[in-house]
Amino acid sequence: MIERPAHPPSDFEPPFAVDEPASHAVPFVFNTPHSGAIYPDHFLAASRLDALTLRRSEDAYVDRLFAPVVGLGAPLMRANFPRAYLDVNREPYELDPRMFVGRLPSFSNTRSMRVAGGLGTVPRIVADGQEIYRERLPVEDALARIEHLYKPYHRMLRSLIQRTVKSFGNVVLIDCHSMPSSSLGRDEDAKTEIVLGDRFGTACAPALIDGIEHRFREHGLRVVRNKPYAGGFITEHYGEPNSSRHALQIEINRALYMNERTLALTGGFEDLVECLTRVVVAVAADWSDWSSRRIAAE
Repeated sequence: MIERPAHPPSDFEPPFAVDEPASHAVPFVFNTPHSGAIYPDHFLAASRLDALTLRRSEDAYVDRLFAPVVGLGAPLMRANFPRAYLDVNREPYELDPRMFVGRLPSFSNTRSMRVAGGLGTVPRIVADGQEIYRERLPVEDALARIEHLYKPYHRMLRSLIQRTVKSFGNVVLIDCHSMPSSSLGRDEDAKTEIVLGDRFGTACAPALIDGIEHRFREHGLRVVRNKPYAGGFITEHYGEPNSSRHALQIEINRALYMNERTLALTGGFEDLVECLTRVVVAVAADWSDWSSRRIAAE
């Protein structure tokens, strides 16, 4: 067992950032929970992997891809801690007891498919399946990460959502991610560039996902829904369309904008930023029109 104190409060200060627009002009909130890129020395020392390999789980540069949304009038929330250290797109206590020394809380979810796959709240593996840690961790370490990183993150995200509903009467949460091209297989799906996840129609109004898919296709991008990514805990937990709270996950094929081996940006990055900006502008206008018609119909 690794004998050391828990570090999360000081290693990630602050644990997240919210880039606020000059005026919150649209009922949208953007979130990049996996773009954090701070890897503390103690985490690297505890890992059997080098820093570049650990970054395989990171949605590298996704916060930069969506940065222009702030100028369009929407807040952008982004994690500073990396996904390999703590994954806020999970339930708060999806924990693998095999990873820890000590007893997990009785309410922990130790049997989820995500835990079984090594991708719980404190991940056991990186995205390509390699084990992260040299040794088992003290259970206090996991609980400290949840207390000092996970819970404050979700308190802020809930606050942004509630504020938006109060101001506009509804909210659209866009959860922004990237996917390795290797995750798409070798058949026709391998050509997919955008995956939209709405938890199979339960997390947002059909008009939202229809509109976003249409706008991406206008720019020549290949789009599929809910395969292989239907949206994680954030999309499922915050998407309550019957309460005017809509959530949608966007996965972007990393090959569009970066070298997946070195993580270096490619010439496609700026083009993709421009494309995403145009899509957001169009979708925000579409949503305003749809919301107005819905209110008038009621």
